[in-house]
Amino acid sequence: MQQVLSQMLSKYQIRDIDDKKNAIKEIVQEVVLCGLSRGGFFREAAFYGGTALRIFYGLDRFSEDLDFSLVSQNPDFDLTKYFSYIENETKSLGLNFSVSEKEKTIDSNVKSAFLKGNTKEHILIFYEESNDTNIINKEEVIKVKFEVDVNPPSGATYETKFGLLPSPYQVRLYDMPSLFAGKIHACLCRNWRTRVKGRDFYDYVFFLSMGAKVNLVNLKAKLVQSKYIAEDYNLTIENLKTLLNERFSNMDFAQAREDVLPFVRDKSKLDLWSKEFFIEITKQLQ
Repeated sequence: MQQVLSQMLSKYQIRDIDDKKNAIKEIVQEVVLCGLSRGGFFREAAFYGGTALRIFYGLDRFSEDLDFSLVSQNPDFDLTKYFSYIENETKSLGLNFSVSEKEKTIDSNVKSAFLKGNTKEHILIFYEESNDTNIINKEEVIKVKFEVDVNPPSGATYETKFGLLPSPYQVRLYDMPSLFAGKIHACLCRNWRTRVKGRDFYDYVFFLSMGAKVNLVNLKAKLVQSKYIAEDYNLTIENLKTLLNERFSNMDFAQAREDVLPFVRDKSKLDLWSKEFFIEITKQLQ
């Protein structure tokens, strides 16, 4: 049990208490995936988003949430039937987390749940000789959110990936073009209060650096569902570049940098962020 946690912790460079908390959250994310895999969740659903990029493609930023999409639309999908598998997986490692479904206050296609555990308790489990627990409020909670889109747009394509820790597990994952489609949709459409979610644009740069191609069929379905474009809009790569460049031309890059700063170690990667930078790199979109 402790050996598995030590193995998972060994890949982290821990500098301070925030690094400790983030490492625990990231490890717990992988424990959730393992539990969902045991429960057969990935027969119905696929993994996507920033955390999927971090775990399976090496994205170098912290990602808070786990995002999933059903393979086929099912508004009656019961997320709670997988909670016991997640809790059992955490308990098998000596961790004390509970799962609860988030009550919906508005009608949406997303079902959400939270995995929660006491921060101080788990700092002591993961870092047995930790001497900084006195600065942690005894009521502070480590929280991992996961969401499932029960009405996914059509056109996504998938691949199978495997993880080895905490125990070998298998996931259905959006393939790289479909992951990129989801990220471009977020860059164009995400409404995050009044602020820009810079993490989306950080990931956009990551996709381009990987030479990723875009699943235009899936992206169009997402944009139509969001009412960003009409059904008869001809979504070509050149038209997509125009849509993105319009977004970049009206974007507050100071806000975008501020949003992503807490999630990255190498802050210098944000130094070039500007309208001109994003428009220029978008020429590489394929």
